[in-house]
Amino acid sequence: MNRTLIAQILRFLLLGGLAAAINWLVRFPLSLVLPFSAAILVAYAIGMTAGFALYRAYVFPGSTVPIGRQVAVFLIVNAAGAVVVWSVAMLLVARVFPAADYAFMPEATAHGIAIAVGAAVNFVGHKFLTFRHAAGRHAASADIPAQRPAGRLAS
Repeated sequence: MNRTLIAQILRFLLLGGLAAAINWLVRFPLSLVLPFSAAILVAYAIGMTAGFALYRAYVFPGSTVPIGRQVAVFLIVNAAGAVVVWSVAMLLVARVFPAADYAFMPEATAHGIAIAVGAAVNFVGHKFLTFRHAAGRHAASADIPAQRPAGRLAS
């Protein structure tokens, strides 16, 4: 694995962690007014909005995909991620934790584990679909500012 990819993964994890923390934390007050299942989905949407802005600016800058398509594909990738997060959380709360006799904050724990599983799905989707670069253009080149052609003077 090259340094550029490692740095990108680390930025994704750091900023994705921030978006996930937003997702996880806002679920608590949402659960006061919504059922757990619905609160997970609303919290996911809030975290997803923060994630788009952070990923676009700091993890996958310089994408050659038009912004409108980025938003559309981001929503599709995150919809798949939401299905994963919701499914894992519900499976843990309804089946796995009761079978394992796990009772310490089961909803919070299940939601946290589910977010981690969804993060892996999202990284792959965003890297190769949402914020991809045109064929022949390397992701590393997106982090390097464009240079002026030789011989041109600054105006």
